[in-house]
Amino acid sequence: MHAPKRSPYSGKRVQLMATCLCDAFYDSTALATVEVLEYLGMEVEFPEGQTCCGQPAFNGGDWPSSRKVVRHTLEAFAGDLPIIVPSGSCAAMMFHGAPLAFEKEGDRDAVVALGNRTWELGDFIVNGLGVRSWPGYFDSTVAYHRSCHTRGTGTPEAVATLLRSISGLRLVELGEAEQCCGFGGTFSVTFPHISAAMGELKLDHVGLAMPDVLVSADMSCLMHLGGIAHRDGVPLKAIHFAELLMQALARLA
Repeated sequence: MHAPKRSPYSGKRVQLMATCLCDAFYDSTALATVEVLEYLGMEVEFPEGQTCCGQPAFNGGDWPSSRKVVRHTLEAFAGDLPIIVPSGSCAAMMFHGAPLAFEKEGDRDAVVALGNRTWELGDFIVNGLGVRSWPGYFDSTVAYHRSCHTRGTGTPEAVATLLRSISGLRLVELGEAEQCCGFGGTFSVTFPHISAAMGELKLDHVGLAMPDVLVSADMSCLMHLGGIAHRDGVPLKAIHFAELLMQALARLA
């Protein structure tokens, strides 16, 4: 999977795709994303009509329903501003999954254009804006989970670059870092036992790394791993990296 090649961004306005998970569970991540972007000088627009990226139906094989959702997204995010998403999974749906679903559809060019202006947050900060260091202080050992949907994109190294730059932060690697956490959206519903076993294996590696905090660019992974940890009585502090960025700034103040 590869994000489209895009030129660095020199404008000041962006659109925020908050995602279903932010809407339902992680409003703090959406707020942190806005704060991060505003700290970097961006004016953030929030299209009120936005709903879902269409990935659940796409992953479930119901491409006609997925295309309906994507067409709505086209309307909600009209214009040519960059679309910033605090989720590697939803961003990948926009620039990878949606064009696949529209291969034989008349709207494909518009869908491809939509994907070409969609950025995962970390990728946008580092590769879109050219920001390679983050101010602040975060005196903790941090493990970074690289989610499956960010493979082959600019996100994994972008987020790691920002984390490594923060004063006091000690970034530790996870064993079998490229392995999936097991969530996989509808996969976790269709194959719950396999999904849980994969999550438990991932948590075993997290435990061996002994971080104070687990971060990711995908809330779905954090929700899955956090749920398993809670069920098993395993202490786990897991936050989206945008929230860590803002906590680092607050600790500097």
